[in-house]
Amino acid sequence: MTKRIILFGPLPPPQGGVAIYLKELVGHLSGSGVCVWTYTGARSSHPNVRFVSHRRLGTLGALIAEGRRSRILDASHFHLEYPNPLLLPVWLFMKRCLQFEWYKNILDGSLPKRYPQFGPMQRWLFHRGVDAVDEFVVASDELRRWLQEDLKISQRVTVVPCLLPPTSGTVTNLPTETARALERYLSHDHRVCSIGVFFPSYGFKHVAEAVEELRRRSGKDIRLLLLDGGFVRDDAYRHEVLQNRDWITVIEEVPNSEVPQILKQSDVFVRAFGDESYGISRIEALWAGIPVIATRAGETRGMLTYDFGDLDQLISHLQSVLFDASSHKESQWPELYRKEAENNLAQLAEVLGIEIHAR
Repeated sequence: MTKRIILFGPLPPPQGGVAIYLKELVGHLSGSGVCVWTYTGARSSHPNVRFVSHRRLGTLGALIAEGRRSRILDASHFHLEYPNPLLLPVWLFMKRCLQFEWYKNILDGSLPKRYPQFGPMQRWLFHRGVDAVDEFVVASDELRRWLQEDLKISQRVTVVPCLLPPTSGTVTNLPTETARALERYLSHDHRVCSIGVFFPSYGFKHVAEAVEELRRRSGKDIRLLLLDGGFVRDDAYRHEVLQNRDWITVIEEVPNSEVPQILKQSDVFVRAFGDESYGISRIEALWAGIPVIATRAGETRGMLTYDFGDLDQLISHLQSVLFDASSHKESQWPELYRKEAENNLAQLAEVLGIEIHAR
């Protein structure tokens, strides 16, 4: 490694997909001398981890201290996906001054859908940012296609799904607080789990409505667990999802290390997000050994799929998984995904010019 390598993005908490991805990447590359800049999560005393208060122009100080001629893998959202009218110009100015390499890691599958709604200023900022990127690393082939075919960019684009091998062991005994919160959910025979946030595009309402209808049709006391990542919230939407549904359990900001144990105690996992770029939680559920029902967005291999918002399709899949024992089959997908996760890590290390040290 000849350049200083910097990983820039969120770390848990909150437990969003990008934060979990970066946490795993940091864990794998921590012995390779990389620096980490983060603007979320607990402040670290590690000398290679810098907390950047980006809302107070903390990126300026970080760049001056460590950015010169470095290579920065940027998984933040405010430089391109949601171009900030102050932070992006500062970033671009410092890039010219300090001559760092900007490797933009795009993980937001909603970007192609949102881009046409950008206003004139937002679009101008976005294209100034795109022009300044040295290389793109994107989480899906759809994002690659959009950049190359729709936006006609000339830079190199590498597709690396955000699935990485877990670096930390999962808990076998849940903490007392989590175990107590799960008591009602686990006391019933039919258990459906979903992960996301209370925001319309994440589809919690669709899952709740589907479970409610299946409860009515079957007469079974099916329970629903919603694991809320907590990184965004629409309070009116949350109230609509939970109102008069005391069979729903909500747990907020569950550490990712506890999620596999919770999934193992569920009968089925539903990922209802409509703008998925990949979907780490889908694979975590397969690794936990339970069936996955997911929207036709992001990763779908080995899963039952439905169109976002199509309750009939979702109900049909839930009914099959919960009440038809013959639908449960041994799957080779978990092992295949483990191999792909190892390949993704190796590909990222190659892109960045890093040698991964054996753990």
